[in-house]
Amino acid sequence: MAIETLYDKDGSLDALKGKTVAVIGYGSQGHAHAQNLRDSGVTVIVANRPDSANGKLAKEHGFDPLSVEDAVKKADVVIATLPDEVQPDVYEKSIKANLRPGMTLGFTHGFNIHFKTIVPPEGVDVVMVAPKGPGHTVRSEFTGGGGVPCLLAVHQDASGKAFDTAMAWAIGVGGGRSGVLKTSFKNECETDLFGEQAVLCGGLSAMIKAGFEVLTEAGYPPELAYFEVCHELKLIIDLIIRGGLNYMRYSISNTAEFGDYHTGPKIVNAQTKETMKQVLADIQSGKFAKTFRDDYAKGFPVFKANREKDRNHPVEKVGKELRAMMPWLKPVEV
Repeated sequence: MAIETLYDKDGSLDALKGKTVAVIGYGSQGHAHAQNLRDSGVTVIVANRPDSANGKLAKEHGFDPLSVEDAVKKADVVIATLPDEVQPDVYEKSIKANLRPGMTLGFTHGFNIHFKTIVPPEGVDVVMVAPKGPGHTVRSEFTGGGGVPCLLAVHQDASGKAFDTAMAWAIGVGGGRSGVLKTSFKNECETDLFGEQAVLCGGLSAMIKAGFEVLTEAGYPPELAYFEVCHELKLIIDLIIRGGLNYMRYSISNTAEFGDYHTGPKIVNAQTKETMKQVLADIQSGKFAKTFRDDYAKGFPVFKANREKDRNHPVEKVGKELRAMMPWLKPVEV
């Protein structure tokens, strides 16, 4: 099914004129939305703890961080950019009671609305603008005259003008320069979670670790294993991003391309696809969301244990040493 794509010419900033937008949280997405909207002529206030790193950054960028309650009271449009797991508590404690009929509640991801961990009142517009890129890219592309494509959705149109507000928001952060794709909270949320889990983060991380283990267990030097299953990934991904699989295959050797066709289907086979279908089913049913929320409610024991386990994986240790040899990568430690 074709998806409708809109641009600057298809909307305007008019829906935000004379209104105050409160960006809740000044993290990755928050700092980009707040600054881009302000640079677009929109009145923006920020809610963040003033003494935190993000609060101090907001001050450096010319904002005076407020409490969530105060920001919502002063706003016409509230944009929640906090982590998914934190949003429901903040909504119940600091946002819900301060919402007024005619206001707009905005999200940059569909998780909490789609899975009903946040249920806004009937008189409030509920919209989403989700840039398809990290916040620093949303900001850098905007300041360079471009913009990151955005997904736009309207969940609740109490005023009859929810789309206009969402489109103004998307244009204000630069999305209209490259394209704003109309979708739904459901479609954005479920495809985003699936992509993260099955391919981009979960699938890729597991492939890197497994490939590294196979090579090192077979006696190959860990340094060579790292280069072949991790370091060179960026070279391949950059080619795919620029021109798809065809351009990547055009750019690599015939040996590599033949190996792609010969071996790829053995690694990701019918059984793998069936597992992916089950992953999608768990996302669609809300099973994953419940598992995530339950772990968060207990203090994230599973999350933290897995993070610590992978932090000490051999591919991470040898990778740290090799990245130190390549200063042009601007290596970082977390």
